[in-house]
Amino acid sequence: MSYVDGFLIPVPKENRAAYKKMAETAAEVFKEYGALQVVECWGDDLPEGDEGVSFRNAARGKLSDSVVFSWVMWPSKEARDEANEKIMDDPRMQPSEDMPFDGAKLVYGGFQVLVEK
Repeated sequence: MSYVDGFLIPVPKENRAAYKKMAETAAEVFKEYGALQVVECWGDDLPEGDEGVSFRNAARGKLSDSVVFSWVMWPSKEARDEANEKIMDDPRMQPSEDMPFDGAKLVYGGFQVLVEK
């Protein structure tokens, strides 16, 4: 069964173009190592709520941030685990000083698919 890595990332709105460029490179790398699908979504309609009930709050973002909601679909958890070792060693995936977001605020996790249609 498929396996999904999910990400929630606060990104300063002025860094949208830089984030998109970085995400396009990352998507190429993930696909080279076996990802079935890579989706990066820029927050467009982010209602504000009490702490913990909005995407921005969940991502620990500021009002000047948007939120990126993304996922990578893999054939299996085993395929993801094998690919992650290679991805972490790939020079294209090494952090740089001009990262368009604060990596300390990146929320991520691996998910077993319950329903897939």
